[in-house]
Amino acid sequence: MDRRRFFTAAGTTAALAGLGTERAFADDRAATPTTRFDAATVKSMRDRIRPTGADEYLARQEHARRLMKDNKIDAIFVEGGTSLAYFTGLSWWLSARLFAMVMPQKGDPFFVSPKFEEGRAREKLGNDVKFYTWEEHEKPIDRIRQGMQDRNLLSATLGIEETTRYYAVEQLQQRLSTLTLRSATPVTAGCRSLKSPHEIELMQVANDITAKVYLQVQRELREGMGERELGTIIGALYGEFGVAGDALVLFGEASAYPHGLTRDVKLKSGDNVLIDGGCNVEGYGSDITRTMVLGKPSAKMQSVFDIVRGAQDAALKAARPGVPAEKVDAAARAYIADHGYGPGYKYFTHRLGHGIGMDGHEWYYLVGGNTRPLLAGNMFSNEPGIYIVGEFGIRTEDEMLITEDGARLLLPQAASLQKIFG
Repeated sequence: MDRRRFFTAAGTTAALAGLGTERAFADDRAATPTTRFDAATVKSMRDRIRPTGADEYLARQEHARRLMKDNKIDAIFVEGGTSLAYFTGLSWWLSARLFAMVMPQKGDPFFVSPKFEEGRAREKLGNDVKFYTWEEHEKPIDRIRQGMQDRNLLSATLGIEETTRYYAVEQLQQRLSTLTLRSATPVTAGCRSLKSPHEIELMQVANDITAKVYLQVQRELREGMGERELGTIIGALYGEFGVAGDALVLFGEASAYPHGLTRDVKLKSGDNVLIDGGCNVEGYGSDITRTMVLGKPSAKMQSVFDIVRGAQDAALKAARPGVPAEKVDAAARAYIADHGYGPGYKYFTHRLGHGIGMDGHEWYYLVGGNTRPLLAGNMFSNEPGIYIVGEFGIRTEDEMLITEDGARLLLPQAASLQKIFG
């Protein structure tokens, strides 16, 4: 669960996500016809969405094998979750019953599954995939042992995907003590942090939908509305495009806290409005923040916005292949401090950015202490902010792709507190 889903009520979005697209469109238009996009706009976005194909999943697995070899890992262990979906296309929830994939450096992956779940898994993975199934009275660790033994891997170095639950790791340690366990992050993050052209394409669609929604939201602002009310409207607008999306909405004084207050703040004329959110397209997300104002911004608000926007520009200029991640954070932080809102984290209270892709926050981070060099294909958020407790906070956030010769944002930047896209 990311920060937006933790801090906002996304019931409308969840409901829409469970409906067929056509039904969602019909229900929404009947309920709130003045907030809807025309059919041509929706179709033009949806026509750009191409699902991930079998060849791309196989290419991802081959990349993983190369990284296993480079990092002296013989196989990786992956439970249900994002990494499993990334490598196989299979979305599987975590439950009391272990379902896992073991991907060897040499050879095809095998899966360990409850027997009664095999049919569901094969529906996505096909009949040629090797399964080791266990009945309810049996121990899945025994099936893992069999799979490893069949591949002469009982003395292997096994990489553990970072979200694997402790009980599974404990079973591997206790019942397969001949294995050497280590982190699989050099493999999983090494693959997922480098975005393919198709991944970038899907993220661009998610960003473009988000821009359409935010521009509509700006027209919806009115005095007296609550943060949660606007959050519900945002969820419905994403539903218009047939995608799930939501946003963290902060009004006025609440925006001085990056993740807001617990109470539902009501909007007043002259308040700033901070919206931080996005949507999901074929598993890939957008994460965009815009700060706007109901009415006319104060001179101080506009001055702070100009500094935040300058910091985003400084980070964008600093970001290029080979530059340590911390240097990009430092460029934005120095710009803010040099313009009177320093030092360090005093007003810019969080890191500059995070990786983004299938998860809202993933490897790697633009933060002090991260000396990892940037690589072409990395995608980060670029989100400087200034937060003045008792007054307001201003943040602007865009997704930033590292390219061969520098970096670019996926959307036009905010030009002001009133012109939120370019």
